[in-house]
Amino acid sequence: MKSKQEILKILLDTPFILPTLGIDTGKEVMQCLKKLADIKSEIYISRFSILESLWVITRLIRAADLNTEHFKIGLRSILESGRYKKIEENSEIFNEALRLYKLGHKDMIDNILYASSIQLNLKLLTLDNELKEFIYEKRLNDTLIFPNQIA
Repeated sequence: MKSKQEILKILLDTPFILPTLGIDTGKEVMQCLKKLADIKSEIYISRFSILESLWVITRLIRAADLNTEHFKIGLRSILESGRYKKIEENSEIFNEALRLYKLGHKDMIDNILYASSIQLNLKLLTLDNELKEFIYEKRLNDTLIFPNQIA
């Protein structure tokens, strides 16, 4: 009897939503996104990754290096296609993010995403080795997954 394949539940870090918005984040990210399309997965996003994406976009707008039409279509796809599930952060997530900040990790977007992954029982797909080292050093629950770990 075949065992049922488990669904991989993944919260995307910002670099993994940028390609949909028309921003190249490299071959590793693109290959990983293709793998996610081929396996059983539920993909989650945070409004804070959208905010962080907007910060990236504003830098590109100033450098006149952005296809705004591609961005608009990509944003609509992320928010309205139904492929991505939006997480709802609550006070526990924000309190945990502040605790992480006090422990020494100063990137609040990362802290919110990591705290969300813990509370919502999701893997956090990231490229962030600094966050990985912080989690290891502080002996925190490791929910991170890197592109090379996607089967």
